[in-house]
Amino acid sequence: MDEFWALIEASDDGARTPDERLAWLTDRLAERPAGDAVEFALRLDEARARADTWRLWGAASLICAGLCSDDGFHYFQAWLVGLGRETFERVVADPDALADVPQVRRLAGRRVDGWADDEWPDWECLDYVADEAYERITGMADAVDDVAEARGRELRCSPEPCDEEWDLNDPAELAGRYPRLATMFPLPAARRAAGRSVWDTARP
Repeated sequence: MDEFWALIEASDDGARTPDERLAWLTDRLAERPAGDAVEFALRLDEARARADTWRLWGAASLICAGLCSDDGFHYFQAWLVGLGRETFERVVADPDALADVPQVRRLAGRRVDGWADDEWPDWECLDYVADEAYERITGMADAVDDVAEARGRELRCSPEPCDEEWDLNDPAELAGRYPRLATMFPLPAARRAAGRSVWDTARP
């Protein structure tokens, strides 16, 4: 796991865009044995499993004004991994700690329809890095899932939280669970009062 996190953190040198980070990660993995690409996918899956909770889904939904579907939360988990090990561990332990994350603080007080694509807390394409690197090495496309399955592992493709489910749109629950985030992002009742055009808009 240490090597996985070292790669994730080395990809973020402060200058690279998300796409440049993905290209950097793919290039680094493609220079290694094919098994390393599979290991990267397995370690990502393990990290994602730890972040796959209703507690964290509620925080993600609050930040994104309710625009956090199954796919959205799956990509949010990858985005959280991309923030690095220290932040990941802190947020998994206490989702309200997202209030300290600079990338989240920059979104506070702004309408979601004004967020740039690179500002959205998701990183869908991190899931494709291992497959692309594996294909470069072996010539075999979309093979990482099959290799992982042969090892007795089925990689996650959508959220499967195992903690207690609760109503992610309940303002009282959200305010109680995430007191700091709730001061930064409108609760559902406040969004409705402000009108759907303000917050409940489709993601651009």
